[in-house]
Amino acid sequence: MKNKIRWLYVVLGILIFICLGTVYSWSIFRKPLEKALSLNSTQSSLPFMTFLAFYAFLMPLGGKLISKYSPKIVLIIGSILVGLGWIGSSFSKNIVMLTITYGVVAGSGVGIAYGVPIGVVSRWFPDKKGLALGILLSGFGMSPFVTAPIAKKLIDMYGVFTSFKLLGIIFLFILIVLSLPFKFPNENVKTNTEDYNSLSPTEMLKDRKFYILWTCFAIATFVGLMIIGITGPMGEDIIGIPSTTMAFYVSLFSIFNGIGRPLFGYLSDKLGPSKVILLSYTLISFATLSILFFNNAKTFLFVLSFVIFWMNFGGWLSIAPTLTSKFFGPKYYSENYGIVFTAYGIGAILGNLTSGLAKDLFGSYKFVSYPILVLVLIGIILSRFINKSSKI
Repeated sequence: MKNKIRWLYVVLGILIFICLGTVYSWSIFRKPLEKALSLNSTQSSLPFMTFLAFYAFLMPLGGKLISKYSPKIVLIIGSILVGLGWIGSSFSKNIVMLTITYGVVAGSGVGIAYGVPIGVVSRWFPDKKGLALGILLSGFGMSPFVTAPIAKKLIDMYGVFTSFKLLGIIFLFILIVLSLPFKFPNENVKTNTEDYNSLSPTEMLKDRKFYILWTCFAIATFVGLMIIGITGPMGEDIIGIPSTTMAFYVSLFSIFNGIGRPLFGYLSDKLGPSKVILLSYTLISFATLSILFFNNAKTFLFVLSFVIFWMNFGGWLSIAPTLTSKFFGPKYYSENYGIVFTAYGIGAILGNLTSGLAKDLFGSYKFVSYPILVLVLIGIILSRFINKSSKI
């Protein structure tokens, strides 16, 4: 009976992550907001960028709250912030207010709630942790497959601001209801893992591997989050794909985002750190070079390259935690990965600023290719030293 019950947390967690991961559908909201609030491309990236930054930087706080309060309470707190952030966005009259409601409030809610399903499922599956977490995390990555078409339909029917309100009310209700069953198993689960070789956060910060991993993760999130934010506008403006069709493609890309997580997690174990990073960056380089050949009606090339982008971004959300555990051990894993995950926030901020500036200064998102290629080259060079690096 216990084995059946524990899978319930995986299912509930997937549903929660589908709601929380709606941020990856931001490109569906972007053009309607630019029109409604008279925004340029840099301005329309601010709520998305801020959301991702607060999501990343509030995740360690969620971990601390779980150690003091029950998972249910922490998840409800995060859920309330998410719902209020979306609802508050419907009343936004300018980009500053939208950045606060959507970016700060809703982003903080996701940051606080995100770690709860992971922590609970991890405790319930000491024997199948990798499998259970891989399935669970696919919900966040594939969220746009469900939410992008819904958001597009609502925007077409009611407008962008009413859509914020409706989605906020739906998220508030669903997330709170799904939060109620969450709890840790009654018994204390003990493992036989040896912790003698684990590094504390202080010790990790003295190890060169941390800085290489952090930089490579920041580069990957810089690319992935920037691409996710401009998927819709690039497909519509450069390739000429209708907005309704574009919503379908965003859903398709989200499937590969989800597939990338277990795929690259598996490859991390099989190939080792240096080779899996090289593989990821090589694929990103191919997709980036493809952007330079984008023009009207080259739909196949667009779809192929963006499948690669989205899959690699999802993959890094498996590569980074896997290598964190491998390099620094299991004992301080939650604290260490919280620090590594700050690279996600930095990547979100710089990536979205770069894409907006490229569009505003040069008139096309195609110019994002150049900074991406430079950063990927840096990442490839750094990855060559990751197996050899040692303490500073």
